[in-house]
Amino acid sequence: MDGCIFCKIANGEIPSNTIFENDEFRVILDNGPATKGHALVLPKKHYADLFEIPEETVANAAIVAKKVAQNIKEKLNCDGLNLVQNNGATAGQTVMHFHLHIIPRYENDGQHILWKPTSPSAEELVDIKNKIVG
Repeated sequence: MDGCIFCKIANGEIPSNTIFENDEFRVILDNGPATKGHALVLPKKHYADLFEIPEETVANAAIVAKKVAQNIKEKLNCDGLNLVQNNGATAGQTVMHFHLHIIPRYENDGQHILWKPTSPSAEELVDIKNKIVG
């Protein structure tokens, strides 16, 4: 897609700190990382979000993320790891090019990437389930 910064980075038109690359993806260190080693899995083809990306491509993104995450865990000795994938501005997506965040987590890293659980009633959960599957 013309003008997409992640397309340009993924295809090598803009320099990046690449930590993995194959024919389908480039994985780069995030320039504004949440933690040390925060990386982005970028497909080389443009897809705005999870709703546009083909199933095979998103499956391959997960395989790449696992490989890179294992390497990050081994080399940076993180205590845990978040995989985050945002869809739409309301969900925190700031670049409309599908990407998967690999965020190493360290004890007391100061990040709050978790959410606050809510308490829906059993009836509300059944209603939501019925809307989704019905």
